[in-house]
Amino acid sequence: MKRKVLFIINPVSGGKRKDEVPDLIQKNLDINIFEPTIVFTTGAMHASELAQNAVGNYEYVVAVGGDGTVNEIASSIVGTNTALAILPFGSGNGLARFLGIPMDTVKAIKTLNEERVELIDSAKLNDQYFFNMAGMGFDAHISEVFSHDKTRGFGAYVRSAFREIVNYKPDNYHIEIDGVAYEREAFMLSFANSSQYGNNAHVSPHASVQDGLLDVCIIKPFPLYRFIEMGIRMFTKTSEGTKYVEIIRGKNILVRRTKSAPVHLDGEPQILGTETEINVVPDSLKIVTGRSLKH
Repeated sequence: MKRKVLFIINPVSGGKRKDEVPDLIQKNLDINIFEPTIVFTTGAMHASELAQNAVGNYEYVVAVGGDGTVNEIASSIVGTNTALAILPFGSGNGLARFLGIPMDTVKAIKTLNEERVELIDSAKLNDQYFFNMAGMGFDAHISEVFSHDKTRGFGAYVRSAFREIVNYKPDNYHIEIDGVAYEREAFMLSFANSSQYGNNAHVSPHASVQDGLLDVCIIKPFPLYRFIEMGIRMFTKTSEGTKYVEIIRGKNILVRRTKSAPVHLDGEPQILGTETEINVVPDSLKIVTGRSLKH
């Protein structure tokens, strides 16, 4: 019996055209193994609906899009026997990069042919799933600003960051990690399941999606002239080598802050209140990985 696989294509993710994707699937997917179905989404939460309906009917659901599309689909199949695969088409592609999925579409399709399936952890923030990274503070503020920008891509994101950094003020946070309390002033907080935001910017270089833990990355206030250095450290996996970064690992996290403000889940922003709970959900998502995934 061939394995049934549903490709869900988000036509607007990452600002990249995907008209050629069905043809690439037909040419590069091993039809001796798979029976493919290809669907383009038509609006918000359509991918979620398609993925929910796929559970029990398809062995694989493939997210063709960015981290937001991945989140929408993964949130609908987490905890089931249906496995997620990714064809990366977003601005950052954080989870796909961490899992070793090639950014080249043909190579990513051929990775699916190898059927390298693993169980990974997911996480919940106030009962909403995330799979790669969630955060509050500056990165969530930028995600909110970026969500209103008509220009997509990494360059537009960097421009937003440079524009906003000048006037951004750190906040005070009460953080409890597995029952231990910390009081911190922070530029931003990241809750890392994988090591990176996307585009190979690693906030927590030693994070693992298979250790049953989340890395709470506390980025402390730093002089503005060190902003570029902090960015370079992420791209060179040396963020832990500065006094401005503190990483604490745990399973159950509670954060209280002084006011309502943006948070992001896998890069998708929303405004939440002053108290936030974050919990890891171990071994909860079946996912196709690349050869270079490190255990």
